[in-house]
Amino acid sequence: MADKPEYWRWTESRWTNPGLDWKGKVITAGVDVGSVSSQAVILADVELYAYANMRTGSDSPDSAMKAMNWAMKDTNLTIPDLAYTVGTGYGRVNVPFSQRAITEIACHARGGNFMYGPTIRTILDMGGQDCKAIHCDERGKVTKFLMNDKCAAGTGRGMEVFADLLGVSINDVGDLSFDIDKEPQPVSSTCVVYAKTEATGLLREGWPKNKVLAAYCSAMAHRIMTLLERIGVEEDFAITGGIAKNKGVVKRLEKEVSIKIIKTSKYDPQIAGALGAALFAKALYDKGKK
Repeated sequence: MADKPEYWRWTESRWTNPGLDWKGKVITAGVDVGSVSSQAVILADVELYAYANMRTGSDSPDSAMKAMNWAMKDTNLTIPDLAYTVGTGYGRVNVPFSQRAITEIACHARGGNFMYGPTIRTILDMGGQDCKAIHCDERGKVTKFLMNDKCAAGTGRGMEVFADLLGVSINDVGDLSFDIDKEPQPVSSTCVVYAKTEATGLLREGWPKNKVLAAYCSAMAHRIMTLLERIGVEEDFAITGGIAKNKGVVKRLEKEVSIKIIKTSKYDPQIAGALGAALFAKALYDKGKK
């Protein structure tokens, strides 16, 4: 019996800056152990040197170690070369080689500031199990935030459930949700469990998969919009986390919020938390040297 395809499985990735020689530089790192994904980022004198983005396993310390080992692969770097490491995310206190743990809210603001520039004022972190709306100043310091962790709608986990239900690769959901003749009404339920039941009913009625995906992406965008309405959106506005890669949700949200969402092709939006943690690690290292 053939294994069932894992439609929910998104593409893991790693990157190294081949033109950067890390020797003689201060190496700091950030590790973001989230509910769905784990990222490790390595900086050499505050310049991005390497990162890895992979699935979180059942063991947080092991997930942190695997992400860091993958980021360091073929670089000749080892754990003792890291001058300072900060852990963040749900598993931030379980990063075995870190010196400090800092909340993912502070780290996403700091990382978003680095990725998108000092004009960023609102950052929406759409993670695996929750959604956070963050306001920050020109230095990437948090000024206000709101979090929705009561429901999986508007999160990566919810999208994984839908990809599996419809038998569509999660990497293709965004594009397929626009391959429709007319934009459908959003699914009425924001709860993933009920939305899944509703989607099954729509499929039985003869709705094509693309139309069901469009209805769910639209519902996710609307759900996220209710969070943003409570905190307000200040320009410039950017999105971090895995859902930032889902244009089906992002474009619909952009339409709802009526503000252009700043994007970057230079960085993976999923590494923002780990990047912020690595930047905090450098500041803490410098503070310790004074």
